[in-house]
Amino acid sequence: MTTAFTLRPYRVADEDATITLWQRTWQQAYPSIDFAKRVDWWRARWRNELVPNAAVIVAEQDGQIAGFVTIDPSGYLDQLVVAPERWGSPLATALVDAAKQRAPSGVTLLVNKDNTRAIRFYLRSGFVEAGEDVNPTSGRPVQRMAWRP
Repeated sequence: MTTAFTLRPYRVADEDATITLWQRTWQQAYPSIDFAKRVDWWRARWRNELVPNAAVIVAEQDGQIAGFVTIDPSGYLDQLVVAPERWGSPLATALVDAAKQRAPSGVTLLVNKDNTRAIRFYLRSGFVEAGEDVNPTSGRPVQRMAWRP
């Protein structure tokens, strides 16, 4: 496997690959949750909320989609997804940097409080903790995080 990857805008033809990657990645992060049961909900959210309202940047590596990030016009980063076998690679940093470029006044996000790996990553990427909340969909406690240039 090579380490080179390219970033590009999302295409409608990427839908199945990005949704499959979302499911596989979240299943790895939270093995006790059955994400297969959530795919229909996620597909509807992807089509109706994220794709129409956010820039979606896709990372391709070895001819496959290896990750993606969504960033809306307000600077809210809803999703950062990287294939588990590429966790720890420069790919997540490149995707976050692409999101920062599209939101030069700042980026905000919510991350599950029990996702310590992600929180450490965001802190290393220049984000700061900006409060706590509860995810209205899952009911899980979340950490608000923010980056300002």
